[in-house]
Amino acid sequence: QVQLVESGGGLVQAGGSLRVSCAASGRTFTNYAMGWFRQAPGKQRELVAGISSGGSTNYADSVKGRFTISRDNAKNTVYLQMNSLKPEDTAVYYCAASRFPGATLEGLYEYWGQGTQVTVSS
Repeated sequence: QVQLVESGGGLVQAGGSLRVSCAASGRTFTNYAMGWFRQAPGKQRELVAGISSGGSTNYADSVKGRFTISRDNAKNTVYLQMNSLKPEDTAVYYCAASRFPGATLEGLYEYWGQGTQVTVSS
């Protein structure tokens, strides 16, 4: 089992920045690819960014150049730095863990956090 706890969400104005964190506990963190997903009201959950155990990253086109995913294996923590935020970034953000390197499909992620709300005001 892997337990994931997100933190750092909140309310920010458009153009602002926010960093959300996800602390992992349980099985060896370094064995897992990590992803940040988001779900806006009335929309499907989507992958925002992923990072492999080796540090390779991938991003949704909508956030490329604005968001950065990183991981600190010594702290068992993954981060999502969000810059130049837009109202359309408003969503509940979830972190998730996968045994599959470079996983992009939601179904490949086994463990999920409870989510943290990010609201961007215009």
